[in-house]
Order: sequence, then structure tokens, then C-alpha cells
Amino acid sequence: MEWQPDEQGLQQVLQLLKDSQSPDTATQRAVQEKLEQLNQFPDFNNYLIFVLTSLKSEDEPTRSLSGLILKNNVKAHYQNFPPLVADFIKRECLNNIGDPSPLIRATIGILITTIASKGELQTWPELLPQLCNLLNSEDYNTCEGSFGALQKICEDSSELLDSDALNRPLNIMIPKFLQFFKHCSPKIRSHAIACVNQFISSRAQALMDHIDTFIESLFALAGDEDCEVRKNVCRALVMLLEVRIDRLIPHMHSIIQYMLQRTQDPDENVSLEACEFWLTLAEQPVCKEALSGHLVQLIPILVNGMKYSEIDIILLKGDVEEEDDTVPDSEQDIKPRFHKSRTVTLQHEGGEGEEGEDHDDDDDDDDTLSDWNLRKCSAAALDVLANVFRDELLPHLLPLLKGLLFHPDWVVKESGILVLGAIAEGCMQGMVPYLPELMPHLIQCLCDKKALVRSIACWTLSRYAHWVVSQPPDSHLKPLMTELLKRILDGNKRVQEAACSAFATLEEEACTELVPYLSFILDTLVFAFGKYQHKNLLILYDAIGTLADSVGHHLNQPEYIEKLMPPLIAKWNELKDEDKDLFPLLECLSSVATALQSGFLPYCEPVYQRCVTLVQKTLAQAMMYSQQPDQYEAPDKDFMIVALDLLSGLAEGLGGHVDQLVSRSNIMTLLFQCMQDTMPEVRQSSFALLGDLTKACFPHVKPCIAEFMPILGTNLNPEFISVCNNATWAIGEICMQMGVEMQPYVSLVLNQLVEIINRPNTPKTLLENTAITIGRLGYVCPQEVVYVPTEHPDLHDDWLEEGRWMMIGVNPGGVVQVRGREMKRTGTGARTCPLLVGPVLS
Repeated sequence: MEWQPDEQGLQQVLQLLKDSQSPDTATQRAVQEKLEQLNQFPDFNNYLIFVLTSLKSEDEPTRSLSGLILKNNVKAHYQNFPPLVADFIKRECLNNIGDPSPLIRATIGILITTIASKGELQTWPELLPQLCNLLNSEDYNTCEGSFGALQKICEDSSELLDSDALNRPLNIMIPKFLQFFKHCSPKIRSHAIACVNQFISSRAQALMDHIDTFIESLFALAGDEDCEVRKNVCRALVMLLEVRIDRLIPHMHSIIQYMLQRTQDPDENVSLEACEFWLTLAEQPVCKEALSGHLVQLIPILVNGMKYSEIDIILLKGDVEEEDDTVPDSEQDIKPRFHKSRTVTLQHEGGEGEEGEDHDDDDDDDDTLSDWNLRKCSAAALDVLANVFRDELLPHLLPLLKGLLFHPDWVVKESGILVLGAIAEGCMQGMVPYLPELMPHLIQCLCDKKALVRSIACWTLSRYAHWVVSQPPDSHLKPLMTELLKRILDGNKRVQEAACSAFATLEEEACTELVPYLSFILDTLVFAFGKYQHKNLLILYDAIGTLADSVGHHLNQPEYIEKLMPPLIAKWNELKDEDKDLFPLLECLSSVATALQSGFLPYCEPVYQRCVTLVQKTLAQAMMYSQQPDQYEAPDKDFMIVALDLLSGLAEGLGGHVDQLVSRSNIMTLLFQCMQDTMPEVRQSSFALLGDLTKACFPHVKPCIAEFMPILGTNLNPEFISVCNNATWAIGEICMQMGVEMQPYVSLVLNQLVEIINRPNTPKTLLENTAITIGRLGYVCPQEVVYVPTEHPDLHDDWLEEGRWMMIGVNPGGVVQVRGREMKRTGTGARTCPLLVGPVLS
């Protein structure tokens, strides 16, 4: 017999639903407790589905809320639902998917998808056939409700729908969806395209079999009056451009004409989707040929899209030209930040390398509007197209630029400055003749009364920093630096942020060119310490750290140290061990310690001790969490990573002076644990520190070598490029300290190193580090290494060469040229197979 609710129980559930809509926190807490109690009774879920699907007398928000609570229960406890309860819920969902209320239909669709995503698609065989069948219903609500549910299933379970596990239902679903592209209801047409779009990127075979019908159907909808349909058509064409450009090329002229129209669509969701087309096309080899004839139309459209919309300006609170630097930041203003672990390279002797850390200078200065919008997309599209067409873009742009940059309306002028920044990378060569005239105008824009003009001018000027630095310092560098430093102390927080980021870019480009101005620069940065709110303080640390990286030991002057260190140490003392603001401060101090070298000595003891404490605390917390995960929280290992990196900076900066700090701590024991951590970034920073300690105070490292070397060997895994790179570097440093005593450990690492050097697609930095380390091994243990063949004839590093000659001296018969590649011959004293990259020669 069908389940029926008990009236008293039903009233209790309804009261709970009413209470849960109360804004009062005490009531909310009571509701949560009651929910937890009721979840002990399986048929509580029957009441919830009953209210959602059958209790039509209740208001829609209450019914929908009942469905959402049920959805959460399904997510958390579905495996504990008795079969009768689960079946009742499924049946009710399918019987009521055509509810007259759009809100209730959508809630039932979400519930169906949640059940399906709990692995139920396999055990609910009637779901997909029934939903597809209901699409044929004469009743609009039933058809729309079923399509809504199917769209959510396609989004959540696209891979499963195209798998043998379900007998590939997609083979039936795709042709079915395509039939509805011509449906009289725009909502149904939109659902149908959205469903098919889920399978473009994965190149589902069922879709590829109907690709021509799909494309024809899209073209037929090109002029659709419904904006949601137009948006989905644009999205489909953008994805097809990536996966089936072969099918679009014959129609490319018409598609481009269509997208030019849609990029100007009055509905911003449509124009944004269409604008993505230019970003995607720029990555295709056919871009230049396909777009050349259309630039004259496209460029003005993109430039026009780069203006702030009225909504943007309202979102920016409309008061952006006013001073706000005394208003404390709210926590949601501050994005979570992630520490980039230290990566070392041999050829730069411990400099930062590998993945190239920059200041995200490819984004326009729109952080506050973190949502992707037409302005950002248009700017990004112009940026990538400038990199494709280079100076060919300028004849279409320059006539527009002049009108924009000197326009009386600040919104237009601001967009012109953004355009100038967007083309900086691609059109640099063609822009050079205009820069002597443009630069003073841009520097003047740093004083504009509108904050948004000042902030975008900071960003655009940073994009031309390389050119500025290549000119005589008095012509542009000095005026730019002077004005940027004033903007660092701007009364508007957004401008402060843009100026700090731009100054960091300028520091990287100018390097030691800044030395004559150091006193002036430090006065400004130190003054900003007292002025900045929370968010910009974090960016200020980065600007100081970058300054230290850029000028290096020139910072080691008593007057500079007296200016810089007191505010840094004051912040350091203010922050608790568990405060995440320590991350950027530790990174900053790491750069400062490396630059100041012996000048950092008066500050090193408390800094060193705190870093060791942070590592120790994190390891202890990780240990407790692994033993009793229900009682302890997992630690944030970034605390350990930044501490290890600062210790590396201290070891590198202080050199031999770090000896006494190491001798009074248990850092070697902690390092042994960190080197075996499950998190790659922890291991990466551990190996960087090991290499730096090896160079600075090897007597403390030497007793641990027997324990450390096997760990280093197992981390020579190119799957984790930076970990592998740092392990390779550390082995090379240990090798040079150990000399002939390295002999027992060669076999632990050599085969892996040879494998790395002969892998295709090994990144250049890792390749060079590996070559140098093999060379160093050969240099100190020629008998053990003998000769290493390499498929990279371009690796002519001094260390590798020196190591090779040392090895050849020991085993002159071991080398022979074959087909232009060096091979190893088996014979006197030569080792066999593992080192070979080809056939063994007799």
C-alpha cells in the first residue's frame, strides 16, 4: 500500500519548515538540532518528498525548501535510506516532474540529479528512458520539467552517459535532443542546446556521429529572438572551434559575421559568450588567415567592449574617485593566496627558476570585479590577437586610440589606457615610435582625479616597463618611478594596490638601475606600512620582497637596514603563528634575508627559531591528524612550506653564519620528516633547504647523508617537475661537498638521472640541472659513473663536459660515435644495460 503521512507528523514537519525560514539565529540553531533528531527516522524523508510534490495547499517557497532539505539528506545519508523510502522518493519525483510551478519543477530536477549522482544511474534504469519519453508530452510543464532534469544530469554525469556501464544511452539521447532544436518554446530550445553542449568538449561519439546535423541546427537558430538560445548557440560554436574546427572552416566567414553581431548583443550574457569566440580563435592555427579580412570590423567592437558598463561602475560603488584608505577592509575583500614553493636551479646557483613567477601582469586591473565580464573578455581577446597579428593590428587601432586617450569622458579615456596596456606585449615593436610621446601622457594620467583612471594607468605603464628601463633613466624611468611611488601612497585603496603591483613589475625590469634611488623608494614603502589596510599590506610585502630580489646585496647598507627592518620585524612580532598573513611576510623576509646577507645577522635568531617552531608545530599537527582524524584538524602545510623557504633564504644569505643557528636546533631531524611528506610542495621546499644547508654548513648535513640519499633517489620522479628539480639540485650540491665519499650513493640516483635526461619533453631547467648533476657525479666518482649517453646533443654545460672527460679518462674504450649520437660500448670496466639508450655495441 502507498505510504501516507500521519497528520500530526506532517504538522510537525511543516512547523519546522516555517521555523527554518526565520532570520533569528537561536531559532535556526534549534531547527538544525531538530533536523538531526528527525534524520534518525527514515520516513522523515517521505514527509519531505510529500510536502514537495503533493502538498499543493502549501506556498511554493516552503515546498521548495522541503525538497532542498531532502536533497541535503540524500547527499549525506542516501546509502542509509531503506529501499522502500528510496523507491517512494524516486517514484514521486518522476510522477511530479511536470508540476505547474517552475520553482517546484526545478527543485524536483535538482533532487533527481542528486539521487542520480549518488551512483544511482545504474540502479535506476527507468530514469533516463522515462525522462526522454516525457519530453514527448503534450503538456508543456512536463516537457520543460523533464528537460530541466535531463540538463542537470548531462552536466553532472556526462562521462557516465557515454559509457558501456549504462549501455551508452547517449546514442538515443543526442538524436532526441536535436529534434527539440525546432520546438516552439524558447525555454525548450534552450534546454535542448544546453544538453547537447555538455558533450562537445569530450567529443562524445554519439555527438560526432550527428555533428553535421548539429551544426546545421545551430545555424538555423542563429537569428533566434530568445537571448538564452542565442547564448547557448554562441557557446556551442566556441566549443566546436576547439574540437571540430574542420567542420566550421567551410562556414568560417558566415560564423565570424554572426559572432561580430553577437559580440554587440544588447544582452551582456550573449555578448560575453560571443566574445569568448575571439579568444578561442586566436589559439587556432587558422586564426590569421580567417580573421585578416575582418579586423577592420572586429577591432572597434572589442575596443568598445572594454569600457566600464554602467553596472560595473555601480558595482564599484560609484565612489571610486574618493579617498577610502581609512576604511578597514572587510574579510571578503581579501582573496585567499597560495604560496609558491621555492624552486632552485644550478646554473643560477640557487636563484628562483622553473615556472617563472610573475605578477599576473596579463590580467587587466579589474580585481575588484572578480567576475569574468565583457570588459575583461574583450581586453583578453585584444591581448591574444595582438600576439597573433603583431604590428598588423596597429593600422586598425591607432586612429581609434588617439580619440580614446584624450577623450573628455573619463570612462572612454580609461578604456583607451586599457587598450594600450592590452596590446603592449604583441605590438611592442610597432608601438616604440609612439612611446616617447605617449609615456609622459600616461605618467600624467597617474594624477587623474578619477581613481579608476589612475589605477589602470599604473597597470598599463607596468606593461611598458621593459621599454622604460631600456631608455636613459632621466627620460622616463625617473619620472615614472617618482609618480608611481606617489600612487603607492594614494588615498584610494584600489590605486594603492595597482601602484604596488606595477612597482613590483618595474623593480623586476629595472633591477640594479634602482640602486641610486633606494633611499627614496624605502622611505615610501616604509611609510605605506603605517597607511595600508589589511589587503594592500599583503601586496606591499611582495613589492618589498621583489625589491630585495632585484637589487640584491646593494640593500646591505646600514641606513637602508635601519629604515626597512624595524617595521618588518614589528609586523612579524604582531602576527600569531596561526595567522595566514605570515605567508607573504615570510616570503618577503626570505628575499630580504638573501639580499642583506650578513646585514640580516642582528635579526636572524628570532626569525630562525620561529621558522623551526612553525615546521615542528605543523609536523606535530599532521601526526595527530593522521592518528585521530576525527579529533584533530588537518594542518595548513603552507605554514611549513613558507618557513622552510625562509630558512633557505637565511642559509643562502647568511652562508657560514647560519652554522651556529643550525647547531642549536633540531632542523636536520625535522628536515628528514619534511623530505618524506606526502605533499609535493613540502618536499620541494625541503630539498631546496637541504641544498642551501649543504652549501652553507655541510658538517651538520654530512652525518645525515646515509639517511637522506635514498629519499632523494625516490624523488627523482619527473611527474613532479619542481620536486624532481630540487632533489636533483640538492644531489649536485651534496656531491661537490662529499667528493670521493659520494661513491656508495651513486647507484641510488644515477639510473633515475639518466632516465630523466633521456626522456622526451623534459623541461629545459630540469634537463640542465640533471646534466650538471650527472657531470658532478662523474667528476667526483668517475669509476662509478663511467659514461652516460644522452639523446640531447645540445647539452654542453661546463660541468657535464668536465665530468665526461673525467669519466673518459678512466674508461677510454667506453665511448664511440654511432649515427651522430654518443653511445656506450660494453667492455673494460663499463657497466651495462641500465645506462644505455640504445643497442649494446659489441
